[in-house]
Amino acid sequence: MKFFEDETEESVIVDPQPYVVTFTSSEGGAVETAARNASSLIADESEPASAAAGLIAKARGDYRRIIAALYNEGHYGAAVSIRIGGVEASTLAPDVNLPDPVDVTIAVTAGPLFTFNNVAIVNQAPLTSDAGDEVELPVMRGYGAGQIARSSVILAAEQLAVQAWQQQGYAKAEVVNRDVIADHARQTVDVTITVNPGRIAAFGDINVTGTERMNPEFVRQQAGLAVGQEYDPDEIERAQKRLDRLEVFRAARFQAAQEIGPDGLLPYQLIVEELPGRRFGAGASFSTVDGLGIEGYHLWRNLFGQAERLRLDARVASIAWPIDTAQFDYFFGGTFTKPGFLTPDTDLVAAISAERTIYPTYTETSALGRVGLTHYLSDELTLEGGASYERARFDDVFGTRDFSTLGVYAGATFDGRNSTVDPTEGIYAAGTAEPYYDFAFGKMGLRVTAEARTYFGFSENDQFVLAGRIKGGALLGPGLNEIPPDKLFFSGGGGSVRGYGFKSIGVDNGNGQVTGGRYLLEASLEARAKVTESIGVVGFVDGGYVAADTFPGLEDLRLGAGVGARYYTGLGPLRLDLAIPLNKRAGDPDYAIYAGIGQAF
Repeated sequence: MKFFEDETEESVIVDPQPYVVTFTSSEGGAVETAARNASSLIADESEPASAAAGLIAKARGDYRRIIAALYNEGHYGAAVSIRIGGVEASTLAPDVNLPDPVDVTIAVTAGPLFTFNNVAIVNQAPLTSDAGDEVELPVMRGYGAGQIARSSVILAAEQLAVQAWQQQGYAKAEVVNRDVIADHARQTVDVTITVNPGRIAAFGDINVTGTERMNPEFVRQQAGLAVGQEYDPDEIERAQKRLDRLEVFRAARFQAAQEIGPDGLLPYQLIVEELPGRRFGAGASFSTVDGLGIEGYHLWRNLFGQAERLRLDARVASIAWPIDTAQFDYFFGGTFTKPGFLTPDTDLVAAISAERTIYPTYTETSALGRVGLTHYLSDELTLEGGASYERARFDDVFGTRDFSTLGVYAGATFDGRNSTVDPTEGIYAAGTAEPYYDFAFGKMGLRVTAEARTYFGFSENDQFVLAGRIKGGALLGPGLNEIPPDKLFFSGGGGSVRGYGFKSIGVDNGNGQVTGGRYLLEASLEARAKVTESIGVVGFVDGGYVAADTFPGLEDLRLGAGVGARYYTGLGPLRLDLAIPLNKRAGDPDYAIYAGIGQAF
């Protein structure tokens, strides 16, 4: 809805000229499709043109657009006729009187298919032994004798030729000449691309502009581009990602100087625009088994001028009817993050939290403190490590027990997925190791977990996706009655084995009571299909094992299966899943419904 807006905008068509298009082509298939897609007359047919002059201008632009599209299909001898009211559009006067509506005919004669004959790149970059500087050879994109002479292949060859020099430190490499000669008698095309690599360069000083609350020196340091370091476009890309991780800029852009200095240095200007200093959010989740959960957070950005973040989180969950506040789960915590600690790719993270959570198998009341480092080794690989201390009281089949545990942790995550909320390809893998010491029982333990996920997209635009997940865990330490339940393994719930209650799958102690186990193995298989651009359906099977002292056997397997619906939005898919336990036990639900944002995994 628009308010207080002048209705006499320039976009209003004062003298509309409707028209009807008839299209013919000498070639079908991809050639005809390319020509049709290039025509603005066809694309805008449902909307009238702005008088006869607007229609004629649109038609004259179509000559160029359609010819360019045919060049890209390798047809250099094409003929395009566009007639308006039976008269060639190129000959019509802008003030001509046209019927209402007027017939427009587009006739395309594609002509013969041309192939490359002689192709060359003058001043091509030498081959490099550095794998990080390798650039795909133009011949791999079709720039070779006998290949279809697509214009887009020529442009790609130019880009690759320039990138090859830039990867080797020649920041100002450019194409200075392009000779394209079509031989209509032989139906071939000769192409010569001439590149001027310019001078080799190193990074110069970075001048930061646009900062308000941020310390410009810290921003320069966080970019991680050292003066005198050899120019590498990959380093610019990494610097951009470092700045994005700060979560304080609405926009951050590197702009190189026009010329390389006499000293071989290329100065840069870093132009930034800061985000507001505060942000808050809220969310909700619902499951017929686990009830309603409500959560919110408040985030302070850039506390002291170096992108420090403080985030407070609060959550109330397990809200069910009839309302019983004694059965609610509560969580409150705060996380402080100091980016650029020791290196531009290292963050210091400190967190404290307190919670009271009622699980199907135990109740936890605890307070936790943790401090550690997160290091971004590459775009895909992240390392973390640190120390934690927890005081907790648990009520379970072993009674009421208090624990006081001090531990260290280390983990690595590889995320090669093309999306975090709706992946269609790639691999995700994560592993953690957490040795700890419990002061209450004077016992040590070691908890290890590993998880892998993979995705395969099929058909055009990944209309069908097959996703798989596997997770395993093991705990070495004392008897089950001397291990904190939150360190033992449980399974079940929306992110585990759907159809079962959250952490309801464990070890039966022989009296019908469930405890956690030392060993865990989970797997999920999910088939996703898009019915329309915004609607999708899903079928899935989940399985999970938990065992006490030996690795689980088939008799311990718990299976859940179901179907789901997805509504795709710009923030990710809205998820609704219906699952049933396939081999339910006494006390397990008949079914479970899960709702959330993003795919299940």
